[in-house]
Amino acid sequence: MSNSQDKTFTLTNDQTGESYKLPVLDGTQGPSVVDVRKLYAETGHFTFDPSFTATGSCKSRITYIDGEKGILQHRGYKIEDLAEKSSFLEVAHTLLYGDLPTEKELAKFTKDITYHTMVHDQVNYFFRGFRRDAHPMAVMCGVVGALAAFYHDSLDIWDPEQREISAHRLIAKIPTLAAMTYKYSVGQPFMFPRNDLSFSENFLYMTFAVPPEPYKVNPVLARAMDRILILHADHEQNASTSTVRLAGSSQANPFACIAAGIASLWGPSHGGANQAVLEMLDQIGDKKNIPEFLERAKDKDDPFRLMGFGHRVYKNFDPRANVLKKSCDEVLEDLGIDDPRLELAMELERIALEDEYFVERKLFPNVDFYSGIILKAMGFPTSMFTVLFAVARTVGWVSQWKEMIEEPSLRIGRPRQLYTGPDARDFVEMKDRK
Repeated sequence: MSNSQDKTFTLTNDQTGESYKLPVLDGTQGPSVVDVRKLYAETGHFTFDPSFTATGSCKSRITYIDGEKGILQHRGYKIEDLAEKSSFLEVAHTLLYGDLPTEKELAKFTKDITYHTMVHDQVNYFFRGFRRDAHPMAVMCGVVGALAAFYHDSLDIWDPEQREISAHRLIAKIPTLAAMTYKYSVGQPFMFPRNDLSFSENFLYMTFAVPPEPYKVNPVLARAMDRILILHADHEQNASTSTVRLAGSSQANPFACIAAGIASLWGPSHGGANQAVLEMLDQIGDKKNIPEFLERAKDKDDPFRLMGFGHRVYKNFDPRANVLKKSCDEVLEDLGIDDPRLELAMELERIALEDEYFVERKLFPNVDFYSGIILKAMGFPTSMFTVLFAVARTVGWVSQWKEMIEEPSLRIGRPRQLYTGPDARDFVEMKDRK
């Protein structure tokens, strides 16, 4: 980031005629930003930016997105290359430490994560406090936040070694907790993690294996799961990541911060989008109904929306979608599933991509469209979709949290407001109120 003294943004007060010069900061890529940190002190005014859509909340070296060009990079590496050529733990190492690992670094990192996958035995009893029909995300919010009660030996956020241990524990244990959450919901016994399996293989094993019989991990499904995790690992300052950073700015412990991120991710406008795709397909019901629903999607007065098409950030195309479409095709071909809903999804994709309305507006299928189809084909219930998103995004949250804690200028987050309530008024005694 650079700040040139002769590169400023001039702000003029129409009431007083006074002008103020604000510094303009340049990043490595992307638009420059106007530094408004001293605006209130110099002008007596705050900025007003609901939802913070035009406000840079932090400096970060982790992820870069250009929504207009359909670019997503982690530490400068293109997401397409990472998804095609690396493993999830390679990407996790890259997000955490800044570079693709060497063979030796990856071996050590893999061992560090693998040997943290087990959870404290008393966590098993913690699950019994939840109803069997509880939503998996409600359970995850509880058990992840509770980890601070089991691993209080690594809660000193100012100790680099303890930060490292907490980061490894979170990345390693959340897949275990996610699998336990699923097992608890279906009444099956928990499966212990296996150190001889890869990250994604181990997660599938803990989720779908049962004690009475051997479980062989399907390599096609394991690779698809690895891609899903890579493609969801981080996405810059989205709602859940911003939540993690805001919670962390108060110096809360990392387990509490990640639990806050999970709670934010739970919202249907954020992590629940792939679940919404399956629910939309249920609403359409049959291939013959697709034209009718596409017309409804074009009608601004109709509440129906085509879920899984287009993206809030990507105005051209979602760079993750093409990668996941390949995995989607591989999974469906390998499993040979005869599922009307999956056939409906493929037909909807075909028809929408031939419709001028959607093509002109660049409303292409996004990552949520394909991930929902893949997860359904794998056998995950829709209630688990957002949990799997959390499994993937944990490494991004942890990397962002770690970066923020190591920032020398760290201060507690404190957004401002435009107050529109009543002006100051006198207290009225009960007998005089009307």
